[in-house]
Amino acid sequence: MNTNYIFLTGGVTSSLGKGITAAALGSILKLRNLKITIIKLDPYININPGTISPMQHGEIFVTEDGTETDLDLGHYERFMNTKMTVQNNFTTGSIYKKVLKKERNGDYLGSTIQIVPHITNEIKKNIISKFKKKDIIIVEIGGTVGDIECLPFLEAIRQIALDVGKNKILYIHLTLLPYIITSHEIKTKPTQHSVKELLSIGIQPDILICRSDRKIPQKEKSKIALFCNISEKSVISLQDVNSIYTIPNLLQYQKVDDYICKKFKLNVPKANLQDWNKIIYQENNPKGTVIIGIIGKYVTLPDAYRSVIEALKHGGLKNRIFVNIKLINSQKIKSHNIHLLKSLNGIVIPGGFGKRGIKGKLITIQYARENNIPYFGICLGMQLALIEFCRNVAQLKHANSEEFEPQGKYSIIKLAENDKNKNIKIQYKNKKFQGTMRLGNQTCKIKKNSLAWKLYNSDIIIERHRHKYEINENLFKKIEKYGIRISGKSINNKIIEIIEINNHPWFIGCQFHPEFNSTPRNNHPLFVGFIKASTIYSIKKKQNI
Repeated sequence: MNTNYIFLTGGVTSSLGKGITAAALGSILKLRNLKITIIKLDPYININPGTISPMQHGEIFVTEDGTETDLDLGHYERFMNTKMTVQNNFTTGSIYKKVLKKERNGDYLGSTIQIVPHITNEIKKNIISKFKKKDIIIVEIGGTVGDIECLPFLEAIRQIALDVGKNKILYIHLTLLPYIITSHEIKTKPTQHSVKELLSIGIQPDILICRSDRKIPQKEKSKIALFCNISEKSVISLQDVNSIYTIPNLLQYQKVDDYICKKFKLNVPKANLQDWNKIIYQENNPKGTVIIGIIGKYVTLPDAYRSVIEALKHGGLKNRIFVNIKLINSQKIKSHNIHLLKSLNGIVIPGGFGKRGIKGKLITIQYARENNIPYFGICLGMQLALIEFCRNVAQLKHANSEEFEPQGKYSIIKLAENDKNKNIKIQYKNKKFQGTMRLGNQTCKIKKNSLAWKLYNSDIIIERHRHKYEINENLFKKIEKYGIRISGKSINNKIIEIIEINNHPWFIGCQFHPEFNSTPRNNHPLFVGFIKASTIYSIKKKQNI
């Protein structure tokens, strides 16, 4: 199969939405009956983002095969209803690691190892050889043009045009058009300079997608086209929108997919965006509103909880409810200021690592449990729910996690053992990150007549994991009589996957990360059920008032 390549670069500034743009474009092209995939190239030297703080680049997204990747792969999956793998994301660090390993093995026969051709050849190999049965591969290059870290990637994508032929290559450049309030003008100069930087590398963009807080007037489009040496039709306006799920329509309306299919001589039907139109209608026509609190320690950067935020919105779509999400810093929650939680109709504590902010989360869980507020604990959120229950219900005042108190007497949460039967593998071997990490898809058995079983309507589920601590079942058996139960376990009965509290309207903790499997077209049952329960709580709360 003759594969075509779309290379998406960014200029002027980061965080313009290259990942969402690539995902939306991939969605449209897939709906044209084309075989599409997306590769993300990250310029940082980390092997993968697994050890990077979420405050640096946002959440770590986990694929089915257990690869820790950039959060943009979550956008790809949500927009395209497809699954990413280890082959869809690689970093500068992973490229250098492969090249250095080959050098140590003598594969280069004594050659002096250089950026060009050895590093660029390895980059090209990872792009071209990975997916040979695709019509189009969209390649998103992280960072911005002009960053020193991006140069090897940009040089590699320039060379690919020579290797496979320019008729198989299309370059898209995403830039910022700032609006100056004092002069009431959209400024095109930053875009011009960004394109000039690309040209100096040897890359002429075919399409410019221009981000702005408003629609770009025709006058500015003409100016950009003239100075950037492209046609006016190739200057695409991508203004700020209330919902990212309107972007496929915006791109199709401006015929970006038509341009691509014409360029690659692909005779395929138009994309039917009926599903996206349905999603937009559901978003714009809710029947009510719920206020959901995400209690965490990375709340100043919403991308740290991007998949959870999107999954909550997906649950709202299914229920025709607008989900008003409040990100609350757990470190600010104290016993004397519990009023921070009083407006909430549902509470989520997502995954995380480390001791910081734990006290505030435990106070929050107690508040949700005692006031019958729907509670959803994910990974760490489940573990903390169990610790809170042990301390305040089961009279185990010193119950804790080995993560916070390694030598504790009552460790209800313990470090996962390196047990092959549990599909746990060693992830980190250095002193700071000692332990094992359970990653990727794992099979779970659901107990009948549980809330989880009613939501899933299935005995067996498969969910993605990312954790290195698990429930100590020996200690758990001592507290079941107080009203907590196991509703899900691993397929071999060795790991507790889901817990529930009896006599509570909706209180679930799960060891896995269900947010990674939620899309706007395939809403995850746990999030759908959580939003439904939060809506019922909201209605009852108003009636009592």
